[in-house]
Amino acid sequence: MVVTSLGRIALLVIAGGFSFIAPSHGAGDVERGARVSRSCMACHSFAPGRHLTGPSLAGVWGRRAGAAAGFGRYSDALKRSKLVWNEKTLDAWLRNPAALIPGNAMLFDGIPDPGTRDDLLAYLQAVSKGRASAPESGLPNLKRVDASSQVTAIRYCGDAYRVLTGDGKTRIWWEFNLRFKTDGSPEGPSTGKPVIVGTGMQGDRAAVVFARPEEISAFIHKECP
Repeated sequence: MVVTSLGRIALLVIAGGFSFIAPSHGAGDVERGARVSRSCMACHSFAPGRHLTGPSLAGVWGRRAGAAAGFGRYSDALKRSKLVWNEKTLDAWLRNPAALIPGNAMLFDGIPDPGTRDDLLAYLQAVSKGRASAPESGLPNLKRVDASSQVTAIRYCGDAYRVLTGDGKTRIWWEFNLRFKTDGSPEGPSTGKPVIVGTGMQGDRAAVVFARPEEISAFIHKECP
């Protein structure tokens, strides 16, 4: 156990016959915590039911670990932990997830600074209790795209895909640089209306996102010009 300087003072005062209660977590700053939470959003959303690499953080305070509705990628270690996310357990998790639950699947080294953890805890509690607004995820709503992103047909020949879009244009992609993905969330594409999105580099890589996996093979047709 790490005893802070305040903890030493508390022990000395108690030893001297006085009553003194050392401060606990919970004194974090919500506004600072909101800024810290941005680093969580590479893997987590704060929108209810909007799961990314990790589960949504909406309502995490007071929730049993491994129990976010609709998220099916929890490790067995986390599901067996029987933890409930509160001030104590979340602080330990944010400090070192691997130490708290060995064998869990979260690829995160932890936040060593206790003040930063306090700020993030204050924000997570405030959002869960409705006292602070959740940040925007930054992810696009794939039901609301213009014609240039709406895929109308995909033709495959040799090592190339020809993707036709709603604006009447066709773009040719090297097969290795075009990915096919699914997004069944409320912000994902409508059924039968896949969307193409850029994935960085020099504009030579993209992903076609479908609502369901069964749409992929049905949408792609082998056809050489």
